[in-house]
This record gives sequence, C-alpha cells and structure tokens, in this order.
Amino acid sequence: MASPPLGPRSSAARPVVRRGRYRAPALLLAPFLLLFTACTLVPVGYAVHLSLFAERRSGLGFGGTRSVFTGLGNYTRALHDPAFRAGFATTAQYCLLYIPLMVALALALALLLDSALARARRFFQLALFLPHAVPGIIAALVWMYLYTPGISPVVDALHATTGSRPDLLGHPLPSVVNIALWEWTGYNMVIFYAALQALPREVLEAAVVDGAGALRTALGVKIPLIRSSLVMVGLFTIIGSLQLFTEPMILHGSSSGVVSTWTPNMYAYTAAFERGDYGLAAAASVLLALLAAVLSLVVTRATRPRDARTRDTRGRRAPGRTGRRAGTESGAAA
Repeated sequence: MASPPLGPRSSAARPVVRRGRYRAPALLLAPFLLLFTACTLVPVGYAVHLSLFAERRSGLGFGGTRSVFTGLGNYTRALHDPAFRAGFATTAQYCLLYIPLMVALALALALLLDSALARARRFFQLALFLPHAVPGIIAALVWMYLYTPGISPVVDALHATTGSRPDLLGHPLPSVVNIALWEWTGYNMVIFYAALQALPREVLEAAVVDGAGALRTALGVKIPLIRSSLVMVGLFTIIGSLQLFTEPMILHGSSSGVVSTWTPNMYAYTAAFERGDYGLAAAASVLLALLAAVLSLVVTRATRPRDARTRDTRGRRAPGRTGRRAGTESGAAA
C-alpha cells in the first residue's frame, strides 16, 4: 500500500517554522529595546530638540519668556565660547596623561597576576578591584580630604618628611588623574586578566619550549594575542574621559584651578542649572556626543587588524573586478 505524498504537508508547515524562528529572539530583545529607547533614544532626541530653541523674554521683560527657534544658533554660541573650547583642551590633556598610565598599569598588574610567580591571586584581584566598587562621588570626597592641607595625613606626612607642605589641589589635573587611576585601574586589570586566562595554553608552552623567558613571552606573545581587549579598554576609556564630571565637580569648591567650565560636561551643567540656558547646554551636550561617536569610529577603524582592512578593501573592489572578468570571459566565449 503506497504512503500518501508528504509534499503539500511539509510545504504548509514551513511558514509556521519560519514565523516561530524569530519569536524567541524578539521576546528576549524586547526589554532591552524598550529600555534603550526610553533611556537613550528619547533623551537624545529631546536634547537635540532643546538645542534648536532658545528662551527669549517678551516685551520689556515683564511678559515672561517664550521659546524661539534658533536653528544652529546655540551650536554657534557654544563653539565660539572660549570657555567651551578650553574645556576640550583640558579633556585632551587629561586623556594624554590618564589613558597611557591607566592602560600600562592595568596591563602590568594583569600580566603579574597571570605569571607563575604570583601568589594569592584571588586576594589581589579583589583588593585591586575594590576601589572600583566605591561610588565616584565617595571616592572624590575621600581624595579631597586627602588633598586638603591641614586635615590630610598625607600632606602632613610629606611636610614632616620634606619640610614643605605641597599644595595638591593647586594642580587639579594630576589630582583628578590620580583619582581616576585609583578608581579604574583594578576594573580594567580584571578585563586584561580574563583575556590572558583565555589564551590557549599550548601557545604559551610552545614559547617556553622555544626558549622565551617570562618578559619575552609577555611582550611577544601575550600582549599581541589580547589586542582586542586592549582596543576595547582604550575605546571605553576615551569615551569615559569625555564624560569627566564627578571628580572635578567635587574638587571645584576646594581647588582654585577647577573652574565651573573646566570640562565640557561642567560647562553644560553650568549653562543649564546656573544660567538657565537649556538650549546652550543641550547644544554642548550634542556636540560632545558627536565627538565621542567620531572618536569611537576613528579608534575602531585605526586599531583593526591589517588583514581585516585588506578583506574589506578587496570586498569593495570585488564587484568591479568581477564585472570586468565576466565581460572578458563573455567576449572570449563569443
């Protein structure tokens, strides 16, 4: 007895399988997409909207204020303000001093923990990571206490040792960099250490068999293999440096070198909550976000492996070559 054909039944079942294929991913991504839209896209859109308007007083100043569309007027005001440009110069100096020190220190600690000479690794991982668990405001307050002459045991110890009382708050940039190093070195050390632990052991054993010492293995084998982690840490650190706000804002009341517009974020805060110029503050924030996006793109493309960039270049040129080759083959066939 012949069995009934299965063609129509199988073809009818395929659309059901295809529709159900995307149901689980959609349900899993829905909470993230909702939170991302509510907490990121909507505030960014509202900031762009605010940046296009300015508050103007009507009449002789007795009729209240009204919103006036200014287009790119707020962006022009921000870019022509010397205080706003000085904030970017301060941030650039901060990045040049902080990023190399933090990456080098975190990488050195991770390599030390990954080496066979390290003892009590879990204890040192926890001890180095604990400063990151302290909120930034609390850390800035603690360090402001340690920087303040007269109440700081550190300043008193330096005065007893050297005979002079250093003014640590008089030079705000090294002081802020020191706070950021204390907060973020342990966090990035954990990232580097996890990447080192994921390296194939046979590669490291082959380097030892070839006669490479610990230093040569670290510089010639381990660091090149964790290139992606280095790029990620560098990219996130650049973005975080552009958002510098908490530490200098806490030191603002105690250090004469930290003015209210010391960084672009402090400039936006001052414009919004001290001068009430929300359009200017929104424009400064949008410009800062655009700079962060451009720097992220530049760092990502500049640090990509050479073979990946070569593949992309070949992929973009492939259609033209294929067309010329197809034309040549068709002409030869004719």
